[in-house]
Amino acid sequence: MTDVVVAGGGLAGLVAARHLAESGRDVTVFEQRSDVGGRVRTAHEDGYTFDRGFQVMFTAYPAAKRELDIEALAPRTFTPGATIASPNHRSVLSDPLRNPSAAPQTLLNTDVRTADKLRLFRLQRELAGVEPVELLSRGGTTIREYLADYGFSKRFVERFAAPFYGGITLDRSLGTDSSIFEYTYKMLSEGEIFVPADGMQAMPRQLADRARSAGATIETDAPVTELETHEGEVTAEVGSETVTAESAVVATDPQTAAELTDIDAIPTEPVGCVTQYFALPTNRAPTTGQRIILNAADDRPNTVAPLSAVASEYAPAGMELYSATFLGTPEEDDVELAAEVRAALQSWYPSASFEALELLRTDRVPLSQFAQPPGYRDALPDPTAPEGNAVLAGDYTRWSAIQGALESGKVAADLLG
Repeated sequence: MTDVVVAGGGLAGLVAARHLAESGRDVTVFEQRSDVGGRVRTAHEDGYTFDRGFQVMFTAYPAAKRELDIEALAPRTFTPGATIASPNHRSVLSDPLRNPSAAPQTLLNTDVRTADKLRLFRLQRELAGVEPVELLSRGGTTIREYLADYGFSKRFVERFAAPFYGGITLDRSLGTDSSIFEYTYKMLSEGEIFVPADGMQAMPRQLADRARSAGATIETDAPVTELETHEGEVTAEVGSETVTAESAVVATDPQTAAELTDIDAIPTEPVGCVTQYFALPTNRAPTTGQRIILNAADDRPNTVAPLSAVASEYAPAGMELYSATFLGTPEEDDVELAAEVRAALQSWYPSASFEALELLRTDRVPLSQFAQPPGYRDALPDPTAPEGNAVLAGDYTRWSAIQGALESGKVAADLLG
């Protein structure tokens, strides 16, 4: 009999396992896949690094600072701001205080009016004095309503906010709760966004190493298929084995967590995306810099990220790697989507040639986040919602982000002591 069973080896489960082990508990993590990570996964093929869906990390996330050794991940950072692209036109919007070299481009940017730039700086100062946890308790309106109430123009919303925050929330309509905007804008203003040199899955692998060092056991290819709570103990069905423990942390995906615990409040309405990866010879690649490229015209695709320009480790020598993200679950096949990406890039960089652009991989991710409309937090389950000695750990107890997953793991560990 072990002290604690952790169902799920994603970010939340690994954080919970580490803290419980550090407190002296005997902890075993059961992960259904052959490796840890949950939704944060990376593949390495032919010298390329493919994260499952376009994902980045914020250095300013409080839980990231606490749970991760960021420097050990060899972070490769994006340049602050973004490139706003439309046919035959590109402009740059950045924070001149954090990226002085981009100040002239930002000041001369005609896609965003001066009044909107000043509003951004004012909002940055206002949010600087608010604790992050307080921001998540605000909200109650959509991001689009919030921006309009703050005075931002429709031009700013459609050309910058819709594609940029559509990429963060996977909702270009900006119908997500405004607390997500305030929180992420504060994080962007106070830190950097990065990918680890070895891909995003380097983060859960580091968390797993830390959990093992603390004394936790991690078993892969070991799905928890049933969980029952009894007085003073829980039993978990793991394959053909029955495991008994004093308590349990349910840190699986939302659908599995709902099945294991019968908690209807666990959000299972998925928000998805499709990410395609492309290679282009370096000698034919346009100069993109290290900024995310926003599609100001439409969402086909919503964003393009010059990944190897940010992290040279993501592509072999002489090649560049790009990711393009479509929101939702488009019905077009991979070839049709790739044609749209090629056409968009050609229109944004008309002097470049994209005939050699090669589609390498398509990841269709039906569950990337859960829906977060205004007031969504009121309906989320409490970590103590399961009966008996079981608690929930997952972003679906906080908010749909890596920060939410990491924080939930610590909360679950604290509850079980």
